[in-house]
Amino acid sequence: MSILKNTMRKLILSAILFCYILPVLSQKPCSQPEYRQFDFWLGQWEAFNTSGQKAGDSKITLLLDSCVILEEWTSASVNRGMRYAGKSFNTYNAVTKQWQQTWVDNVGGSNEYLIGKFENNKLIYSSTPFAFSKDTMAIRKMTFTNLSPVKLRQHGEISKDNGVSWTTEYDFEYRRKKGD
Repeated sequence: MSILKNTMRKLILSAILFCYILPVLSQKPCSQPEYRQFDFWLGQWEAFNTSGQKAGDSKITLLLDSCVILEEWTSASVNRGMRYAGKSFNTYNAVTKQWQQTWVDNVGGSNEYLIGKFENNKLIYSSTPFAFSKDTMAIRKMTFTNLSPVKLRQHGEISKDNGVSWTTEYDFEYRRKKGD
């Protein structure tokens, strides 16, 4: 009788554990709301500068079970026989509770933004200080503002005085491509 009792206890305990563990295992790892804050950027976009000239095209997709947002950028203009292109990888870091972006391009450049927060319908990235020149340290800031389902703003700035003043490096209005 005690063997049957022990077996029943184990079955009941297993059933209880299964009921608690299964929902956790079946939930996608990046389905929490924090991971979805930047989804407004997903899609196919044309980017225009403040003069209204097309600056480039950007395709934004989800990767790795919706844990990473991939940007694929191609400039509209050709410089020295080549179109500038790059990719960024964006993700929410659950440990630091920050958004992060790593950018790489086809001219050997890269930028890393390890500080990112979502507030007031904006995702604001900041870099850590980096050597801009031999004797100048700088910080970059990049702000994505969700203007509507078909429009957003990407504003890139740089500070060479530890964030006291900022200079615009680029200011793009993204317009969702028709049919997207």
